[in-house]
Amino acid sequence: MVHAPGRPPGDGRPGDPALTARIVALISSGAATSRTELARGLGLAASTVSLRVQELIDLGVVRETGAGPSRGGRRPRLLELCSDGGFVLVADVGGTHARAGVVDFTGALSDVEEIPVPVAAGAGPEATLDLLGGVFDDLVRRRAGGESATEGIGASGIGIALPGPVDLERRCADSPSRMPGWDGFPVGRWLEERFGVVTVVENDANLMALGEHVSSAHPVRHSVTVKAGSAIGSGIVVDGVVYRGADGAAGDFSHARVPAGGDIPCSCGNTGCLETIASGAALVRVLQAAGRDVTDTAQVIRLARSGDPEATTLVRTAGRHLGEVLCTVVNFFNPGAVFLGGGLSTVEPFVAAVRSQLYEGCHPLVTQRLLIARASAGADAGLVGAGRSVLDRVLAQPLPVAVR
Repeated sequence: MVHAPGRPPGDGRPGDPALTARIVALISSGAATSRTELARGLGLAASTVSLRVQELIDLGVVRETGAGPSRGGRRPRLLELCSDGGFVLVADVGGTHARAGVVDFTGALSDVEEIPVPVAAGAGPEATLDLLGGVFDDLVRRRAGGESATEGIGASGIGIALPGPVDLERRCADSPSRMPGWDGFPVGRWLEERFGVVTVVENDANLMALGEHVSSAHPVRHSVTVKAGSAIGSGIVVDGVVYRGADGAAGDFSHARVPAGGDIPCSCGNTGCLETIASGAALVRVLQAAGRDVTDTAQVIRLARSGDPEATTLVRTAGRHLGEVLCTVVNFFNPGAVFLGGGLSTVEPFVAAVRSQLYEGCHPLVTQRLLIARASAGADAGLVGAGRSVLDRVLAQPLPVAVR
């Protein structure tokens, strides 16, 4: 269901997470600075909005900063978000590295750290989560000014992105192809038992898409985000909310079969998927077959950015293949923006090829106002999205959460 512009998805009651997210977003962006402006922007009764604003004030998320100018009646009480009102911990887990950081109640990300993790090596989830737990403890101690971390860790929640399909209800990886030993492991429960706070577990592409959507300097209602690196990931955001589909797999067009893929085997078990010809790993394979001394996507990108003819041609062709499949998505979904992230998006021929295919292959109506841009949040997109996702859960609670 697509909701009318300006109205939040959900039932609009105080405590509704969609209502909370919209209130926080409107105050954060400056689009609304008072209860009256919030009620007008949300299309809800002033009493409904006022109840939720008061809950957010009690939580230490929002504060009143004084009275604004009168417009013929009582002067409105101005509102702003509290940067020191609380925070959540976030992590974006990859095959060999993980990034972790802190997101405050305004949505601002800080204290980002990157650590090696043994996900792809098959060491299992507990070893990785133990490493992340140590990083989280350090982040909390730093936030507390060097004090020892205590039970509850001083954070209000944890958001974690995993590089594979996720069962949202069980909060675990669901048959991931690149995460040996993780299938069905209760990641959310493990973190909650250790830290005692609300925990959200989500697919990394979905959180990347959400992070890019909320970070864009040009706000849109609907967007598609593509991360083109060693692999290809993608996510869809509708009215500011991640669209997951019936089984949580919506938006992942990287495994669409394409003629140019032929019989090349894919990690998903099929052959000829887009990822087999348009990902960084695919370009490494082609260059190695041609006798070039390359071992990873970063080397391919360096070659293309330095003007190597063979690498540049391959990157441009990969962009063309991705753009062809993306045309179907854009024609069907009609997003306001397509954000391109990942290492390959740093190479201009790749971006130009994607853009060219979209303008050539899409109906003019869906491209006349379409924003096609490099991702602005970059490597932090997943962390920003994880922060927004867990904050939506934390801020939806009707009673104050523990913020130490």
